[in-house]
Amino acid sequence: MILSFPDTASPNALIAARHAVKTAAIVDTNQQVWAKQLAAAQAWWREAGVDLAFADEPTDWLAGARKPVAAAVEAAPAAARAAGPERPAPVRIGGDRARWPTSLAEFAEWWLTEPSLDPAPPARRVLPAGPADAELMVLVPTPEPDDRETLLSGRQGKLLDAILAAFGYRRDEVYRASALASPTPVADWAALEGQGMGEVLAHHIALAAPRRLLVLGRDVSPLLGHDPTQGAPSSPDFHHEGGSIPLAFAPALDALLERPALKRALWKRWLDWTGT
Repeated sequence: MILSFPDTASPNALIAARHAVKTAAIVDTNQQVWAKQLAAAQAWWREAGVDLAFADEPTDWLAGARKPVAAAVEAAPAAARAAGPERPAPVRIGGDRARWPTSLAEFAEWWLTEPSLDPAPPARRVLPAGPADAELMVLVPTPEPDDRETLLSGRQGKLLDAILAAFGYRRDEVYRASALASPTPVADWAALEGQGMGEVLAHHIALAAPRRLLVLGRDVSPLLGHDPTQGAPSSPDFHHEGGSIPLAFAPALDALLERPALKRALWKRWLDWTGT
């Protein structure tokens, strides 16, 4: 700041000039202090991660950009907007029902080759075994993990042989089947039922035509029209194509291996079911 005074300035004028200089210096110093304080405050907030300004009322920054899009949507035909994107129809398990096998012998080939039955290749699928019109059919959820050509060829199969012997049967007298064609550790049974696997199982049982059906593993119960969260059905019959047969649920073979105490419950269930 530059102040000029006339050569003939009076003493009062000189005093006023000196006062003006001091006032200007104070103002300048205060501005510097405020600037430093403001810079320090901004630096503190920036260090705290707050480097943007906020307002209580939201601002729609994209309002202008959306107008052309909204206009284009309004211009589109209403029917096209309502239709939405096309989605492929889900594949029904079993395919065309008119081409389903009509005998147990035909079922074996269909079980290995029908693509919709199981995502596993034919080499991983395991055939059911046993005679048609058997006195007893045993149904398990899936084959054992190491099964290849023979269903229940491992530890679970050995346990089943012992159970059947206690019931008074040999393995070759019993029709043995799995609900799914290949080992499936975690199956979504409710989804499989909704996709038609229950109908395939009912057709399978109708072709086998057993006198009794013993299901080892309640996971498979949705395919048989029963809620697995409920207890044993009050009417233990399975209604299939053209008839019905007595039905009993029991713990799965792997559960029986892990908890031998369940064998007693299975034996009692068998005696109650058969009336022996």
